[in-house]
Amino acid sequence: MENTTHSAGKLCILGIQHVFAMFGATVLVPLLTGLDTSVALFCAGVGTIIFHLFTGRKVPVFLGSSFAFIGAIQVTASMMSGGAAIGTAEYMVGLRYACGGIIVAGGLYVVLALLVMVFGADKIRSFFPPVVTGPVIIIIGMMLAPTAINSIILKDGVALMGSALWVNWAIAAITIGTMFVVSIYMKGFFKMVPILFGIAVGYLAAVIFNACGFPVVDFTPVVEAPWVSAPKFFLPLFDWRAIALIAPIAIVTFVEHIGDISANSAVVGKDFFQDPGLHRTLLGDGVATMFAGCIGGPANTTYSENTGVLAATRNYNPLTLEIAAVFAICLSFFSKFGGFLSTLPGAVMGGISIILFGMISAVGLRTLVENQVDFKDSRNLMIVAVMLVLGLGGAVIQVSEQVAISGYSLAAIIGIILNKLLPERIEKKD
Repeated sequence: MENTTHSAGKLCILGIQHVFAMFGATVLVPLLTGLDTSVALFCAGVGTIIFHLFTGRKVPVFLGSSFAFIGAIQVTASMMSGGAAIGTAEYMVGLRYACGGIIVAGGLYVVLALLVMVFGADKIRSFFPPVVTGPVIIIIGMMLAPTAINSIILKDGVALMGSALWVNWAIAAITIGTMFVVSIYMKGFFKMVPILFGIAVGYLAAVIFNACGFPVVDFTPVVEAPWVSAPKFFLPLFDWRAIALIAPIAIVTFVEHIGDISANSAVVGKDFFQDPGLHRTLLGDGVATMFAGCIGGPANTTYSENTGVLAATRNYNPLTLEIAAVFAICLSFFSKFGGFLSTLPGAVMGGISIILFGMISAVGLRTLVENQVDFKDSRNLMIVAVMLVLGLGGAVIQVSEQVAISGYSLAAIIGIILNKLLPERIEKKD
């Protein structure tokens, strides 16, 4: 059940937990594209609040930087800057055109929301029965699984070897073990913050390994970061070439949005397609993305990491996510704390992610079980089999040079088609 009776202090702690969960992925997008990380945090916070306003504060969702736009932003910025290197003044001009494309992509989300409102959520829902949504949710978690493992076994993109690798696995194991102990044996409020305990104990273990001569934590970002600095906002520019590259990605992320809202609904146990309505969640996502483009930020999207936190804590109060949004906005100005978060060892975040991403997939399994999807029916078995292999096997459909459909977007599209084409079993044996 949703818990809305926590004190302000406890809600703040739960909100901070969500900030830790989303931080790494949200700042990774600007790091890869040349956008400002502080602007990305600001957009995530404000975007989340915009989403909650449009959805009547009913959906416990956090919006963060969308990975789907990374390639298109890089290509657009390079093209519009004449091939300038990332970080140069010319490249920054190219990013302004990319942000113009992001605004149009957000506008396309609004158009899709209006179409959903006209045709009704039930019509859309008919394309997403449990035999489709269950595997999509499983794929969402499992697609993220390599990210969790890579956080442990890689450093700066290079595979760790020998004692360094064993130290990282030890830290990850300590982090996971702490979360197990807190979730299973602690009671009351403490039982709801296993991630914070995991991060605290894992970070302490990393510091101890540092003192023993194993360089796990680099405190340089904390030392060098100023206490306070303003995000580097900038205004967008518009060009049809940039729009043509970026805006169509909204079609792909529309399918991702369906999957994330399905996962969120399954975790919380409420039908968000009906209340507040899919059109309102799309509107919230679209307007938040348009806002981000207007001030120089990346496109927003619902975040699976935070859905994992919901599953882990079983606290579904939207106010918790709104508090997290306020913290993200504050962090965008408080550079010293942002520097501290960037020192979190990959082994710690990898350990946390193993639990969170696994829980998302477990929700997908629960969706199949609770809706009694019959796997004795060859039709259902084949639909799920095809979706899992396409979603997890690296299959890609290249729509254009910059736009590709892969992962759970591809799996969802194929699942929808198969579900509509393959006939239901007419006679069922007792």
